[in-house]
Amino acid sequence: MRTTPGSPRPWLRAHPPVADSILAVVLTTASLSFVVLAGGGSAEWQTGATRPYDPLGLVLAAACTLPVALRRRWPFVLLLATIVPQWTLDAMGYDDGLSGLGPLVLLYSVAAHRGLALSLAAIVADLLAYVVDAGIGRGPMPWTDHVVVVVVALLCWVCGRAVRLRRAYLAELVQRADRLERAREADTRAARAEERSRIARELHDVVAHHVSVMTVQAAAARKMLDADPEVARDALTAIEEMGRTAMAEMRNIVGVLRTDGPAELGPQPGMQDLPTLVEQMREAGLRTQLWVEGERRGLPPGIDLAAYRLVQEALTNSLRHAGPAARAWVTVRHEQNELSVHVEDDGHGGADGPARVAGKGHGLVGIRERVALYGGVLRIGPRSGGGFEVRARFPLKDRP
Repeated sequence: MRTTPGSPRPWLRAHPPVADSILAVVLTTASLSFVVLAGGGSAEWQTGATRPYDPLGLVLAAACTLPVALRRRWPFVLLLATIVPQWTLDAMGYDDGLSGLGPLVLLYSVAAHRGLALSLAAIVADLLAYVVDAGIGRGPMPWTDHVVVVVVALLCWVCGRAVRLRRAYLAELVQRADRLERAREADTRAARAEERSRIARELHDVVAHHVSVMTVQAAAARKMLDADPEVARDALTAIEEMGRTAMAEMRNIVGVLRTDGPAELGPQPGMQDLPTLVEQMREAGLRTQLWVEGERRGLPPGIDLAAYRLVQEALTNSLRHAGPAARAWVTVRHEQNELSVHVEDDGHGGADGPARVAGKGHGLVGIRERVALYGGVLRIGPRSGGGFEVRARFPLKDRP
């Protein structure tokens, strides 16, 4: 039922004791009014007429309905407490007015606010109390009246249980919605953390590779600046191109984080860009060779990028640690259900080997995370015969 603006219903729902007190006062007033109006004052009440009302009768009638004010706090106890004044009214021949409504309201309250066991005990106690009350009453009653009383009591109990079950169902829906909301927030936080980790790996790979190459080129230009200015000029040109390439890749990666306008997006590098990468490393001073074996097929985008970044990081480490006269080899093998990548160099594997495996940076950690993300197998360590190598195998279960 809809409530109109200014209706007292919402306020009463927010203050149950006040609503229960009002209900108890209304029931008590109606019951006592009925007793006063129906009490005839006959002097022959012992022969079967209703006994005239007096203060005791009014108190007993009120004792059957006033406990409704505390029906939410002690419904079962108050239900049992109203049995005694009800019995007394009938045993002494008083007109009980509407006092029978008080136990019915309390029976409903037990069923609506207490568990199944206590509510069953309440209906049993109420029916037993009625059986005893019928035995001590003023006279026999038609069986139809007994049936009506029992049906009304059962109906109150069933209504109370239905309200309790509906309330429990709604509470479960609210809890489920809260759980789903918390799960959605947790998924959102996990997605954000994963995206931040991915962007951090991409930025590290881009910055580490290009800055390393630019550092080597700058060192070469500084050494050749006086001896061969033309070579130094070529090195500076390579540094400029490398810087532009790094800025373009960083713009593509960070573009997805922009919220004030359309992101500047571009294709991510992949295995098809390995020849360009190898050429960059050669210009930086690392003699690099590339072999591609097997039939080239389309790779899943994630594996394509991960394999490219693996080669990029491995060659960058070779450029940093292998030494000025080192050589590097990149072997890519396309198989039916697997992509194999092998990067090795013949540089200083002895002193720098442990440092390269457990370096302070995040490059090798990022490689491990990328390979593990796609269920691959990774080996990083010294190469037999000197140098260093990185081997990775990516399973191709979802080859397009």
